[in-house]
Amino acid sequence: MKPSRNDNLILLIIAIAVIAFLVGRGMGDGGEESSLSAEDSVAVDGRKKYGYEYGGSRAHEYYNVEGRNVERFFFDPNTADSTQLLRLGLRPCIVRNIYKYRSRGGQFRKPEDFARIYGVTAGEYKSLAPYIRISDDYRPASTLFETSEEPRRAKDSLRYPVKLTAGEHVMLNTADTSALKRVPGIGSGYARAIVNYRNRLGGYADVRQLLEIDGLPEEALQYIELGTPDLHKININHLSLDKLKRHPYINFYQARAIVEQRRLHGPLRSVSDLKMIKDFSASDIKRLAPYMDFK
Repeated sequence: MKPSRNDNLILLIIAIAVIAFLVGRGMGDGGEESSLSAEDSVAVDGRKKYGYEYGGSRAHEYYNVEGRNVERFFFDPNTADSTQLLRLGLRPCIVRNIYKYRSRGGQFRKPEDFARIYGVTAGEYKSLAPYIRISDDYRPASTLFETSEEPRRAKDSLRYPVKLTAGEHVMLNTADTSALKRVPGIGSGYARAIVNYRNRLGGYADVRQLLEIDGLPEEALQYIELGTPDLHKININHLSLDKLKRHPYINFYQARAIVEQRRLHGPLRSVSDLKMIKDFSASDIKRLAPYMDFK
């Protein structure tokens, strides 16, 4: 039976459909490979060459140290070049930071300074610390003068004076702060306070006057002798109220009472005249007596 025209048309449509399917499948299989750009091809080749996937970041490529031999040798971070630093196992970013630090005038004066470089880990520093050798040219110049223990002891003796031992004394009315600091229990603060109080009083009349300085240890008195008193006395009949009250043993009210006593009864003639002034107690008069002049 001869095929009809309709049958031929159907077979033609089926043949066209089959051909179209086969052609489309062939293009799909090779599409992915053919659609890669030249740049993508280089990236694929790079992954094959270096044996890793970097997922869009170059960090792994740049810092990958797997399979690289790490060496250990003595080095000076002030002068080591990039090749030496890389051989030590330092990452390129650390090498760059070292070069930046040095270019800005930074210097490594001691091994611990290497740990301050940005990016250096504790593990990296600990492994390299035993191999760091700083040249003398980069050490502080002050170390050139510490060649022996003797200069160091001399310097320390200036900061920490040798203290007095039992039986040794300083003269209270003539000693300066350096001599006073040799007294056990007396430091710079108390030494200055002793001299300042001596100037305000006009000299010490008794060693126990030192206990009037707040907090001064009583144990220090055994190392102090009064010496020959050379007291600066105040003229009780001529000084103004303002000058009278500058003395540590005369307050404002007592100074005013002295001025008033002079105005009403004339000059004071002796210590006993102070007994007529109610502002002065017996103890006040006793401690003030060595400093009064009635001429």
